[in-house]
Amino acid sequence: MLHLARALAARGVAAITVVVPDFIHRRVGRAGGDGVALASIPSGIADDDGGDTTPGFASIVHAMEHRMPAHLDHVLMRDDDLEGRRAACLIVDVLASWAVPVAARCGVTAVGFWPAMLASYCVVAAIPELIDKGFVSEYGIPILANGFNKDQSQVNANSRAEIISLFPAELELSTTDLPWLVGDAATQKSRFDFWLRTMERAKTLRCILVNSFPGEATAGVPDQQQPLQDPQVLPVGPLLATVTDRPYWRLHVSPLKKNTSMWQADRACMDWLDQQRPGSVTYVSFGTWVAPIAPAEITELALGLEATGRPFLWVLKDDPSWRAGLPSGYTESGAAAAGRGKIVAWAPQEDVLAHDAVGCYLTHCGWNSTLEAIRHGVRLLCYPVSGDQFINCAYIVKVWEIGIRLRSSNRGEVEDCVGRIMEGGDGRRLQEKVNELRERVMADEARCIAKRNIEAFIDGIMGQRSGKL
Repeated sequence: MLHLARALAARGVAAITVVVPDFIHRRVGRAGGDGVALASIPSGIADDDGGDTTPGFASIVHAMEHRMPAHLDHVLMRDDDLEGRRAACLIVDVLASWAVPVAARCGVTAVGFWPAMLASYCVVAAIPELIDKGFVSEYGIPILANGFNKDQSQVNANSRAEIISLFPAELELSTTDLPWLVGDAATQKSRFDFWLRTMERAKTLRCILVNSFPGEATAGVPDQQQPLQDPQVLPVGPLLATVTDRPYWRLHVSPLKKNTSMWQADRACMDWLDQQRPGSVTYVSFGTWVAPIAPAEITELALGLEATGRPFLWVLKDDPSWRAGLPSGYTESGAAAAGRGKIVAWAPQEDVLAHDAVGCYLTHCGWNSTLEAIRHGVRLLCYPVSGDQFINCAYIVKVWEIGIRLRSSNRGEVEDCVGRIMEGGDGRRLQEKVNELRERVMADEARCIAKRNIEAFIDGIMGQRSGKL
């Protein structure tokens, strides 16, 4: 959202306020500037004063639906909160759809922002079609061809469930990859209800700005299966490139002058990278929001990285729920893989991916991480965990061919896949593909399309009503 705000400011929007929940504001409250203000609204969520603990899905949803609307209403209706000028438009993260009815009550135009891949938006926007075609029940549970519902164990065991017809067969997407299939049956139903409510509200949005590049969701999709365009969808990304006019090959560090990470990065890892050979390091990160994999998987991954005999940099939050499963003494100085590995709680990811020592990125396939890897020309070893990550992974492996899928965290699988991606024919082919995609996504033509869409959006809003975004 801050990247989007700066892209708008760079194109002449006079004043922009980014409104975030208080527990996020406490972590990134100094990330404003350059024509962008950062404001906080109370969420009622208990926090640890900006520490590493993150709220759960249920508590965030409750805050969004029952606590935050009244505070946003207050901000939009009081001129003094916006320096004496009424808001011309409210850009709403689509997942924060609670703000859409607030904008309607206040008479403010609402526009959506989808920070993820357009293909994942197409999936959730097609929920009614999935139900009509019998792929999922009215509660979002995948349905077998014979009409019987699967329980969670069957879902996990049957990775070849009904193929989602919205995408070409070569993607091998199935109903087990749907983004709300997280946790037990009750959690899945809760998340499905969340998506139903979100997409119902999204129908009233004037348009949706998507942090993706032109042609992303249509790659490999037959002409008769083009993505849904109601409301209108405008690709404006990758936003990490559109906020600057510098050539893409010079974008070796984030163009944002101020840190937007919610976590304190350990920059000592950059000195460690300086000591490694070019292209020799496996970078491992699964993000920092939700503990990604079970202790047994952590154990196997740790032993697999050790078995490669290669240096690795592993981002793993310094929390028992994250580090459970690490072999005894693994995190001690010099102990990780006999000194070849380094584990940090968080790293300056853009700088890491831009470093010459990094040869591949073992990732959960979060969309921001995917875009950052493409931007810096880094091959991907994919280990999706939940949500939209399986869809992202399918495009990475099957369409763009810039990575390979790690089917399990088994130490032998890890050793084999790291070897394949770092050297030999597979490694060379993947590097060529990621270089080609980087050229297409970050080059002037793609960025011009994104800029035109941003400018068209601004002209449309400003033509409707003078004021500020």
